[in-house]
Amino acid sequence: MDWQLILAIAAGIAAIALLIVAIAVAYVLLPVKKNLDHIAKTLDGVEGQIQGITRESTDLLHKANRLTEDVQGKSQKLNSVVDAIQGMGDSVSNLNSSVDRVTNSITHNISQNEDKISQVVQWSNVAMEVADKWQMRQRRNKAYNTNTQSAEDGENLPVAVNSPSTGNDISGENR
Repeated sequence: MDWQLILAIAAGIAAIALLIVAIAVAYVLLPVKKNLDHIAKTLDGVEGQIQGITRESTDLLHKANRLTEDVQGKSQKLNSVVDAIQGMGDSVSNLNSSVDRVTNSITHNISQNEDKISQVVQWSNVAMEVADKWQMRQRRNKAYNTNTQSAEDGENLPVAVNSPSTGNDISGENR
C-alpha cells in the first residue's frame, strides 16, 4: 500500500500543481487578451486609414496618368512647332550664308575692278559737269533770245519809252 498512497499523494500534488499553473496561465493570458483586443481595434482603425490612403493614392495615380497623357499630347504638338522653328532657323542660316557669299563676291569684284570703278566715277563726274554746262548754256541762250525779242519788239515803241535816260532815239542819233 505504500505505493498506492504515494501514488495518490503524487496525483493530488500534480493536480494542485496543474491547477496553480492553470490559474497562473489564466492570470497572464487575461491581460494579453486585453492587449490583443486593443491591438485588434487599432488594426481596424489602421485598416480603415490604409483603405482611405489607398483610395486617395489610386485617385492621385489616375490624375497623374491623365496629366502625363496631357503633357505627352502637348509635347507632340510642340514638336511640330519646334520643327517649324528649326526650319525657320535653317532658312535664316541659309539666307545669311547667301548674303555672305553675295557680299564676298561683291567685295571681291570691287577690289578686282577698283581701277575701272574709279574711271567710271571720274567719267560720271565729267559727264555731270558737261550736262550742267549744257543746261547753263541753254538757259543763257534762252535768256539771250528773250532779250533780243524784247529789243526787237521795243523798236516799235516810242523813243521816250525805249531809252528815256540816254537821249538816244532808235536811229542812234543824239538829241
